[in-house]
Parts: sequence; structure tokens; C-alpha cells
Amino acid sequence: MTAVLDRLAEQDGWRVENAAARVHYDGGSDRYSIEYYEPSECVVYWKVSPDGDIAVPVGRDTVPTPLRERIRQDLATADIDPDVERRSL
Repeated sequence: MTAVLDRLAEQDGWRVENAAARVHYDGGSDRYSIEYYEPSECVVYWKVSPDGDIAVPVGRDTVPTPLRERIRQDLATADIDPDVERRSL
């Protein structure tokens, strides 16, 4: 684990696995898994099925704005440029 991922893991709900950090979000009927990949400095949003068995990557424009703002804030608090959240894959 690197210092960058260590700092992200200090944020509420984040956990580190290898070269990535992940947080889960439940908002009403929507469930998301959000991953930050350190080697490529990018964020990927996954929408998770209600039963939790399937997750598919989704475009940022389909993710609620408050969730995207929270992710950018968590990145900034961990000294990661929050603009990486906006990068296209």
C-alpha cells in the first residue's frame, strides 16, 4: 500500500485492495461501488444490482451529483487531485 492509498483509506468507508481503493454507497434504491485506481489515477463508478450479485460500470453522468461531490471531497482530503474524478476512461 502506498501513502496515497493509506490517506484515502482513512476516509469514511474506503478500503484498499492492492493498487486500488474502494468505497460503497447505498442511496435509496441505488447502490454503487466506487473505485480509485492509483496507477492510472482514475475513478470508476459501478452500479450494483439490488441483490449485490452483479456490478456494471456506469458513466459519470448517471451518478447522482451529491455522490460525485463526496468522492471529489474524499480525494481532496487524501491529497489526491479531485479532478481525477472527472477523467474519461
